[in-house]
Amino acid sequence: MKLLLITAVREFEKDIKLILKKAEVKSFSYKEVKGFKDNSEDAMEANWFATNMQETESVLFYAFVKEEKVDGLFDMVKEFNTEQVSKSNIHVAVLNIERCSN
Repeated sequence: MKLLLITAVREFEKDIKLILKKAEVKSFSYKEVKGFKDNSEDAMEANWFATNMQETESVLFYAFVKEEKVDGLFDMVKEFNTEQVSKSNIHVAVLNIERCSN
């Protein structure tokens, strides 16, 4: 069993749900969260908001998935990100679960 974590801007919520469905992840949870990015190292001309901290409306998905589902899901996220014209992407991570109460 693996713990899958997915973060993205809120605009990608429907896309993530579709990816999870295609990957046959039948049960998951998600929550709206605030994302922060420290832009203090960016050149002032590149920093559109002229502030060091940028807040973003984001979503966090998490699910317990079988190991055999992980690679397909990562492939779908990679394909989605490749097709994006915006700088924003879906970020996905997977963690090993040593023990689970199922």
